[in-house]
Amino acid sequence: MRRINALLGKELADLRQNRAVFFPAILTGVISMSLPFFVAVFVPAFTGERLSDSSDLEIAEQLYRAQPGLVALSTEGAIQAWIFQQFLVLLVLTPVAGSMSVAAYSVIGEKQARTLEPLLATPLTTVELLIAKVLGALLPALALTVACFAVYVAGVALLAEPGVFRALLTPASLTIVFILGPLAALAALQLAVCASSRVNDARSAQQIGALIILPIAAALVLQLTGTFLLTAPMMAFIAAALVAVNGGLMLLGIVLFDRESILTRWK
Repeated sequence: MRRINALLGKELADLRQNRAVFFPAILTGVISMSLPFFVAVFVPAFTGERLSDSSDLEIAEQLYRAQPGLVALSTEGAIQAWIFQQFLVLLVLTPVAGSMSVAAYSVIGEKQARTLEPLLATPLTTVELLIAKVLGALLPALALTVACFAVYVAGVALLAEPGVFRALLTPASLTIVFILGPLAALAALQLAVCASSRVNDARSAQQIGALIILPIAAALVLQLTGTFLLTAPMMAFIAAALVAVNGGLMLLGIVLFDRESILTRWK
């Protein structure tokens, strides 16, 4: 643990010195938070047409009135709550983008800076090295997730109808942000680490990790169209699947991370 903690401290120190690496994640978070406010608050304010005037959103209003604790919401508030909760899936992209950026840089950036070879010559095992690299990318991404969610809830409490923010504090909403989001981010960063061990370009590693984004975007579209609902059993199944995927990716990363190849053949 001492070696892992030492390397983790080095990873976080490197990140503080290269803050631009985290810029894509911050940009993703800003866009993810802005879209639902644009749809639920700003467009109705500019057009003068309330969301409750649209017959297409009657199902959303009925759905949220049926949930305990949200019955007291106005019709406009119920529809806003539906919109803000549906877009929580998009907020999951924030830790995914953050973890991919940092994970790709942590291996390829060190290789390009000629600091990875001396590190591999230390008594660190491959497992210890990968654990520190993964945590060094995951912890900042989780911190950004917490910050974005806090800003998101505060914005809803300030700009939306009274009581709408409570829809973001339900067990289902918190599960999406703080369980499915980190698990998806962990899978993405492990894909990026696996790719980083075999390629010389950080962008190539990020593109492979971006495969996680496709099912997240698909889930958002399907939810908004009513084709797919993230029920409690469905979220439990997805979480279990992500745990299994992450376990497999960790084993794959250990196999692919060929220390001898890095020391002798990487240029």
